[in-house]
Amino acid sequence: MLDEKFQDLLKQISRYPKKRLDIFNNIKSTQQRNVILNLSKYVQYDIVSKLSNQGIVDLLQNLDMDEAGDILRLLPRKRQKEIIKILNDNLKAEVSLLLSFDPETALDLINVNYIQVEHDDTISSVSGQVKTHEKRTGKLPTILVMNNDKLIGSLPGYNLGLAHPEEEARLYTKKIKTVSQNISTDKLLEIFRKNPRSKVVVLNDKKHVLGFIYSDDVLKFLHEKDALNLYDFAGVNKEESVFDAAKTKVKFRYKWLIINLGTAFLASFTVSLFEETIAKYVLLAIYMPIVAGMGGNSATQTLAVVVRGISLKQINLKTMFRTLKNELGASFVNGLINGILIASIVIIKDGDLKLALVLALAMIINLGVAAFFGTTVPLIMKRLGKDPASSATIFITTATDVLGFIAFLGLATIIL
Repeated sequence: MLDEKFQDLLKQISRYPKKRLDIFNNIKSTQQRNVILNLSKYVQYDIVSKLSNQGIVDLLQNLDMDEAGDILRLLPRKRQKEIIKILNDNLKAEVSLLLSFDPETALDLINVNYIQVEHDDTISSVSGQVKTHEKRTGKLPTILVMNNDKLIGSLPGYNLGLAHPEEEARLYTKKIKTVSQNISTDKLLEIFRKNPRSKVVVLNDKKHVLGFIYSDDVLKFLHEKDALNLYDFAGVNKEESVFDAAKTKVKFRYKWLIINLGTAFLASFTVSLFEETIAKYVLLAIYMPIVAGMGGNSATQTLAVVVRGISLKQINLKTMFRTLKNELGASFVNGLINGILIASIVIIKDGDLKLALVLALAMIINLGVAAFFGTTVPLIMKRLGKDPASSATIFITTATDVLGFIAFLGLATIIL
């Protein structure tokens, strides 16, 4: 939880673009790390792009390697190269490596805080190398044990205090999982699903160590992806922050709202086709929002499950039929339950059996529509190369509104 002073600082930086850089520069260098990491990408870019190259270097020195890579990626390639040139040799090599990976893949999580020791090095020698590394970086490294440039495993740090100083490292070496730098994100995630609380070493094509990846970082990666899906799902730009100014929020959202406005007019046009029916039975206007709202809520539930399944590679167009069958079955039961409830309320309140029947049937139909479109549309959008979360919501909402109104008012025209 961020303290109140820190939140106020973030708000000032986010809300006042003209003062932003001055406020940031006046913060202690030790605090700048926490500040920059808690700002939106939009604000991060605005600050970093205005810093001098040396100012960026000073900032990077207070960041972890993966954080430094994220900050540098905000800048154009030409500027990245200029900054890398003036980094110290160790930081230069590590940052260059991180920038070589796609930021949208789990390989971007690679950690370079390690040392390589020979299998016949003594525990005393390894301890000395660990101390040297810690003095240089301020961090305890992962110890990788090699045999003629070939990785044979890792040496748990606790053995440095338990083993005899003259014993060789190989006696305490544990096997460690390795992966190629060319491994797909899906396969890498699958490894961690099967082996939680572990780490893997990443090797290049020549079997040389590039670094390693912790399971905790992969878990964070998955959570961040889910968070981005949630932003997309709501029609909110993934770079938007709670502290952004009103002007920035408008810029990120207005297109979505205009598109939704268009679909709202389509729903209104559908209702206008049944003006005579609504004029005869005024009660229909009271209950219409219930049918549309329930359809929208049901579709949201289905869409959330399917989008998560897509992100985890659990479902695609070819394998959707079992999921579609289950969603339709669930929607029928939920429609029946809610249909009986709303029908009971109408009978008690208005004493109208026919209207109660219309509402119950419309509820069942619209929840079925929600299940069908909530399952199929995101999969179709994915096949077309569109984001299944952000692009599907408009079509699904339109379907539940339009078809829900047609079902409700069409049944009312026939039955009432």
